[in-house]
Amino acid sequence: MMRTKAILGMLLMLVWGSSCSQTPKAHDGTVVMITTDLGDIRVKLYDQTPLHRDNFVKLASEGFYDGVLFHRVIREFMVQAGDPSSRGAQPGVMLGNGGPNYTIAAEFVPELFHRKGALAAARQGDQVNPAKASSGSQFYIVQGKVWRSGELDTLELRMNGSVQQNIMRTVFTPVQQELEKLRQENNQQDFNMKVAELQAIADSLYQAAPKMKFSAAQREVYTTVGGTPHLDGGYTVFGEVVEGLEVIDKIAAVETDGNNRPRHDIAIKRMKVLK
Repeated sequence: MMRTKAILGMLLMLVWGSSCSQTPKAHDGTVVMITTDLGDIRVKLYDQTPLHRDNFVKLASEGFYDGVLFHRVIREFMVQAGDPSSRGAQPGVMLGNGGPNYTIAAEFVPELFHRKGALAAARQGDQVNPAKASSGSQFYIVQGKVWRSGELDTLELRMNGSVQQNIMRTVFTPVQQELEKLRQENNQQDFNMKVAELQAIADSLYQAAPKMKFSAAQREVYTTVGGTPHLDGGYTVFGEVVEGLEVIDKIAAVETDGNNRPRHDIAIKRMKVLK
């Protein structure tokens, strides 16, 4: 009987251990080690952003990032790399325009935001890139800062104001010549009617547009851990630092030139996909 109980106990332990090993851990997912001149950074890539995850893994596995520089560094903001033309670039040369000649469709996930340590894709500005497509290779890692609650309130208003301005620009720009003609003709009545009509269209579009509203989770993180909340909804976050945040702080603290390039090069020695 004792032998039977012992065997049964061992079987239960095996079953329990097996079930526990299948439980997802906090840092499950694809992990990449980024070895830099100032230390190692381990990042986890999110499965919720598969296009960016797979592209990053492909480039890292091919050695695309080996030897490239952190070419744009702004303290309390972020550190950026991934421009292949930075490899071996002469001191003082402005960098940031290189890449693999393709972009990646944006993958915005509200739960993935710009907390300290967030790994996100750089991209061209909205005027030439309204779809917010990501660079094929350039990325940044957030350092950011800790925000006060009132600062987040103000930031929400400012970001929503920018949305309203963009809508106004979209509505009014195509009819600038028509408005100018009415003004030159001194046709105040038709001018005012046209402006009122356009304003009503813009107001309707703004009411229907999604508004920036930081969630409770965002506010908790931004007021404790820190980050760059003004980038949320504009750039794809596709991973996070799980080890090596102190390396990000070291990189962000270096002296830079007028183009935010470190005066002394900081390179990615190599990247290795761990799993």
